[in-house]
Amino acid sequence: MSMICYVKPMKTLAIDIETYSSVDIKEAGVYAYVDAPDFEILLIAYRFDNEVTVIDIHGYHREAAINYLETFYPDFWEGLNDPEVIKTAFNANFERTALARYFNRSMPPEQWKCTAVHAATLGLPRSLGDVGTALHLPQDKQKDKIGKSLIDYFCKPCKPTKKNGGRTRNLPEHDKEKWELFIEYNRQDVIAEQAILERLRPYPVTEEEQKLWNF
Repeated sequence: MSMICYVKPMKTLAIDIETYSSVDIKEAGVYAYVDAPDFEILLIAYRFDNEVTVIDIHGYHREAAINYLETFYPDFWEGLNDPEVIKTAFNANFERTALARYFNRSMPPEQWKCTAVHAATLGLPRSLGDVGTALHLPQDKQKDKIGKSLIDYFCKPCKPTKKNGGRTRNLPEHDKEKWELFIEYNRQDVIAEQAILERLRPYPVTEEEQKLWNF
């Protein structure tokens, strides 16, 4: 009598983060960006099975942030560190590298899948917004176009002026309304990434392509 072997599907954790660094990532690359002394993770949006949750950890020191996540968001923290959980993100090497650096944890690439790579293997654009447009996703499943101005405001140094009191960085307390928009922007990125992933699911990345990304 033949036996049917049931393989339990691996659980996935979708992640998108917002960060600050005084290093220009486009000029210096991700590794120099996360090695900057002022590098900080501001927001973490994630989803397991239900709605997207956004964690605001701005202002927490590293160990305090870990304690906060362990106490109030154990599903995220345990999933992030569980080798049996696959982590997904658009341009996942950024999330993987930034989280590993900030929390001083190993983040093996074998535990991650990159939706941007998945899209590129099918001839789709390399940006989250452009992929959503190319796939004709509904507006509520697409990247929020307000993102660039919010990233410029919170994620990069600002020019000191008389008007801003000579500061070189914008913090949440400098514009609470923008910060709330930033939280929703972070949430929407996970919604968009998940919608793309679902649309591409019938066309999985080959083992060979995944191995190249892992390497």
